[in-house]
Amino acid sequence: MALGFSNKTQLVIIAGVLVMTAVATAATLWIDQHSLARFAVLTIYYFRSWSAPAGVTSTELAGLSAEAATPVRASASASALPLPSAADEWPSYNKTLTSQRYSPLGQINKSNVGSLDVLCTYDTKQFTSLQTGLIMVNGALIGTTEHDIFSLDPAKCKENWRTSERYKAASPLAVNRGAAYLDGRLFRGTQDGRVLAYDFSSGRRLWSTTIANPEIGETVPAAPIAWNGLVFVGNAGGGAYKGVKGRIYALDARSGDIVWEAYSVPKTDDDLSRGPSAPPLPAAAAGTWRNRPGVPITGGATWTSYSLDPDSGLLYVPTGNPGPAFASGVREGENLYTGSVLVLDALSGAYRKHFKIVARDWHDWDVSAAPSIVMTAGDRKVLSVAPKDGYLYGLDLATDKLLYRTAVTTIENADVPFSAQNPTRFCPGTTGGAEWNGPAYDPPTNSIFIGEVDWCTTVALQAYDEIAQAPVGRLWSGSASLNPLHVFGSPDPRATWGGWLYAVDADTGMWKWRLKSNYPILSGITPTAGGIVLFGDMSGNFYVADSGNGERLWGQKIGGAVGGGVITYTVEGNQRIAVATGFTSVLWPTEVVTAKIVVLGLGGRL
Repeated sequence: MALGFSNKTQLVIIAGVLVMTAVATAATLWIDQHSLARFAVLTIYYFRSWSAPAGVTSTELAGLSAEAATPVRASASASALPLPSAADEWPSYNKTLTSQRYSPLGQINKSNVGSLDVLCTYDTKQFTSLQTGLIMVNGALIGTTEHDIFSLDPAKCKENWRTSERYKAASPLAVNRGAAYLDGRLFRGTQDGRVLAYDFSSGRRLWSTTIANPEIGETVPAAPIAWNGLVFVGNAGGGAYKGVKGRIYALDARSGDIVWEAYSVPKTDDDLSRGPSAPPLPAAAAGTWRNRPGVPITGGATWTSYSLDPDSGLLYVPTGNPGPAFASGVREGENLYTGSVLVLDALSGAYRKHFKIVARDWHDWDVSAAPSIVMTAGDRKVLSVAPKDGYLYGLDLATDKLLYRTAVTTIENADVPFSAQNPTRFCPGTTGGAEWNGPAYDPPTNSIFIGEVDWCTTVALQAYDEIAQAPVGRLWSGSASLNPLHVFGSPDPRATWGGWLYAVDADTGMWKWRLKSNYPILSGITPTAGGIVLFGDMSGNFYVADSGNGERLWGQKIGGAVGGGVITYTVEGNQRIAVATGFTSVLWPTEVVTAKIVVLGLGGRL
């Protein structure tokens, strides 16, 4: 029934309801400072989102030679690294353990994608930082939130089961990046430092193993990967909290027992061991940390998923920044093995080698996303790495040599040292570059696709005494800002941010085309055999582009910010696309809506 209120009156009523709701909620949350702070920030973001512009994209082709610009069909050698999963499913965070993300499905393609439509939606009814890397296996679509894991009918979005875990989170970021599957079991991490296992069919919890200490800011937000009876995951917090060191774990998939524990930075006698220790890191690593008094070795956390080469049994671990993030002068040296891809024997955790990607980091430029292991059209086995520093790296795994380093977002003031007297603005900022979703490989075009954030940050340094006197377990960046939201720097206004999707030749590193968005692109990137690439932006727009030339073929706002998985699979003979939407976070000024899973396909809504 229409009540006849004017638009202005309706806005006043809405605002009044929100204020009363805020007061009531604050009264119930006053004992939980994390929740209260998060609620206040999201309320501000809610009002700001009213004036957010529509999504806009533009595509530019590179001025390459005809040979370089022409899409190349992958040769037989380019298929030498087999896809270890059925084509119809998406059984792991990045589809394959090697993190290629390519789907051989082509029912949805360039010729018919114009008929794409939203078929069904599952509403979690939670305001959360939805970053879940969806998986679809054995006829079920699996997703996670900070506290929940759920199973859906992948065709109709109907809930099969949902299991909630109640605990006090160590962080206000409300993050979980997804689950792993192996032999009838699901595995996920929690924000209070545990890894949990569930029965795939019922959601019944099977075991719980603690690998991190939430009292000093440690959490387990990453999506695990699982292989050969083992579950691989690590702790977050090493680049953010004083004294926290990154660690990698292999757990027994059936019992949850720790099989091995490996530190990503030098371990000392006073460091806790939670399980059998892997062989120690090379002794030389300790000499790369020349820290001043009051500055313990800190960093190297692994807050995102890993990659694994089943042929060699090697685990490829992206490691986070050293701490304090911005004050490199108090921790002279290379700070191994932060800002690297650390390569371990998957069965023993023994160090095999490393690739130092971000040298002498003072920008909080983690190597944050799982690297992609691909066989290129040029018959090279290449490790593709996209950290937060704004570059795409290609490394030849036969020689361990760098093939290329290609800029894929705005890079400014990268070499300017920070000081306490003069704030420094740099790009990409601490929330710039590539974040938790990494490269994808498209064999038909021999292209690496990467989504990027174009957003800059300004930092002024703390004095050394303040850095040294901070207690262990305290947020610890080296920033002089008094604003708790700017502990890791002050970001540019939201109106200036944007995003990129780059297509880069996997052999040469030359970019072929690039798509510019007026919103950051943090979603999973998924190329398919239909000649298309799937992705979303931080305004909730879902896009389909031509993988050969970047032309936008389809685009529509389907919900809130897309910061999680974009996957495709077949169910009942029909190809479907599932997208995690509704990412809300205190660090990202996005539209405040509940987190949802949206399923698209050809044809009308179910």
